[in-house]
Amino acid sequence: MIDNHIPVHYSNRSRRFVDRLTARVISACGIGVLLVMMLLFVWLLWVVMPLFATPSMQPGLRHPALSTHPAVALGVRGDWGWRIDAQGAGRFFPLGGAQPEPPLTLARGPVTAATTADNSSVLLLQPDGNFRLVQPDFSAADGQPRWKFPLGDRLFSGLSDGLTMAALAAVDEKSWLAALSDGQHIRLLRLQNGQPAQSDTLASGPVEQLLLTPNGKLLFASSGDRLRVWRLDGGEVTLRDSIALAHAPKQMALLSGGRSLLIADESGISQWFDIADEQGLHLHRIRNFTGARMQALLITEPQRRVFATLSAAGEFSLFASKRDGAFFHHLLGAGIAQARFAPQGDGLLIERADSWQYWRIDNPWPDVSLRSLWQKVWYENYPQPDWVWQSTAVEEPYQAKFSLMPMVAGTLKAAALAMLFAAPLAIAAAIYTAWFMSPALRRWIKPAIEMMGALPSVVVGLFASLWLAPHIATRLSGALLLPFALTAALLLCGPLQRRLPVRWRPTPGREVWLLIPLLLLVSALCLWLTPLADQALWGAPLADRLPGGYEQRNLLIAAVAMGFALVPLIFTLAEDAIFSVPTALGQGSLALGATAWQTLSRVILPSAASGIFAALMIGLGRAVGETMIVLMATGNTPVAEGDLFHGVRALSANIAVEMPEAAAGSAHYRILFLSALVLLLFTLVLNTLAEVVRQRLRRRYGQSEGQG
Repeated sequence: MIDNHIPVHYSNRSRRFVDRLTARVISACGIGVLLVMMLLFVWLLWVVMPLFATPSMQPGLRHPALSTHPAVALGVRGDWGWRIDAQGAGRFFPLGGAQPEPPLTLARGPVTAATTADNSSVLLLQPDGNFRLVQPDFSAADGQPRWKFPLGDRLFSGLSDGLTMAALAAVDEKSWLAALSDGQHIRLLRLQNGQPAQSDTLASGPVEQLLLTPNGKLLFASSGDRLRVWRLDGGEVTLRDSIALAHAPKQMALLSGGRSLLIADESGISQWFDIADEQGLHLHRIRNFTGARMQALLITEPQRRVFATLSAAGEFSLFASKRDGAFFHHLLGAGIAQARFAPQGDGLLIERADSWQYWRIDNPWPDVSLRSLWQKVWYENYPQPDWVWQSTAVEEPYQAKFSLMPMVAGTLKAAALAMLFAAPLAIAAAIYTAWFMSPALRRWIKPAIEMMGALPSVVVGLFASLWLAPHIATRLSGALLLPFALTAALLLCGPLQRRLPVRWRPTPGREVWLLIPLLLLVSALCLWLTPLADQALWGAPLADRLPGGYEQRNLLIAAVAMGFALVPLIFTLAEDAIFSVPTALGQGSLALGATAWQTLSRVILPSAASGIFAALMIGLGRAVGETMIVLMATGNTPVAEGDLFHGVRALSANIAVEMPEAAAGSAHYRILFLSALVLLLFTLVLNTLAEVVRQRLRRRYGQSEGQG
């Protein structure tokens, strides 16, 4: 008794120690995994949340007025501000409040000023018709700003008297286009370094406001409730649009890039831009900004499609072209006569009669909102609102388009179709292998199918894009008919097998040796005969006759390739779940007189339901996160609409393609991280729902935790 007691006591203590240690290690690893997931989630949130942060403004000190005369031109560059007053005196002043530079007389007042869209050039127009073009220059090596005269420092004369309105556009670095008016006629003035000024006169009638697009291609002029648009093509001037407005414009401005026109009138502030129709490009009213009202000042940012209104009471409201209404309000105080944004939109220079002040603005991503990410947006020159992802373009200026809907739609469509392809094949193969196939054959077939899962997804994607896509394009009708032909062949095999002589019937569990050659023959005939019939009947393959067109790399190719990659994963898990059902359950059902199919459908599959469901959910998760196959097999086209024969782009593929090109900290960079966060949340929600359903299936069929 003593000899037996001591080893048993020692063994139990050792076993308990190992059990406790193992439990603690497993618990620590589980907690570690949860912590890693939480850290990943927090990190993604940390990168993404600044996109939706509320803008803020920090005031600088108020400084005494620089002149008793109001400013006709105002600007900011770096740490310097500049102004030109109504008497033609120009002055630079440090924004920090240090001693300003002495004023320099640039023209004899009173003067009218017009600036280019980027505020880099100013045309000063005197009442006698003389003018001068000046530029604030900040390129000096000593850091001191200077006034630059690109056409020479002399006054240009020869224009008529009484010119009171002007608009200016920089055609290129050495040439400018100016539009001048005396209230009745418009005069176009072409200025070029080293050449005499050239002018044309437009017969336009009364003129109240003038605007030139930054490239000098369009001229807008308002008169009462009439808006006229001229197209300026070299030396040819054409009246393109004459539009009757509901209300007379009180203010007009162009957003950055010059494609959107803002009109402020009694009804509010509306946005207009060109849309192509059968007659060509014409100006259309797009929308009114919600809550926007005509105010004392309407100012626009030079480099972003953002504008602001300033009321007489000093209420500052920010608007963006991709938002419905104001997204920020701040009270700056009454008495503001002039205001100008910094080039990057990170500052605002305001001037009152007795002082000036510079406000710092923290508003890095004004265009990004939940609406612009998930709802349709009416982008400039588009015929209607749409979901668009277009992060970069070769043209300037460019309006970035960051809608996540095309990628979400592409991800879900590709995953759903891949599962539609893979799930029936994998589940049917798992049922046959686990329940009907002979044990000897199963020992070969199961590892062979599992080995398919070792293929890298990039190899599958390369195979799909270079070999599968061209062949399906030429045999599209046969490829579409193939699933129905194979299903019909399988259904006919049962009745036909019973009609075969006994000596020709395959041994139970080895029917696969008869099915595989038959299915290969049906596939070959379908893919060979159907395209021949297409060519004979219609003279062209089906891909060339589709009304919506056919893209060689499309959703169908991605579904087939990704389904091929999912089959081994779903098959392995489902087959293990079916095979692990206790043998006694199946044998008891058969002993009670049930057929093999009845036992399978009423005993085996319900018992393995939780494992099969888990296999499907894991396969769906793999399909949602798949990158290389979708990237290589679909053409990577970010469109929300589109059928089976057009390309898509998945969230994961979009991240893989564009993350290396995204500037760190930019809106593009952070929205890609938002895409990753959406993928993570989708996976967590999917896995949580899958676990809930799996546990309910376990309880419903009374399956113990140890059974798959």
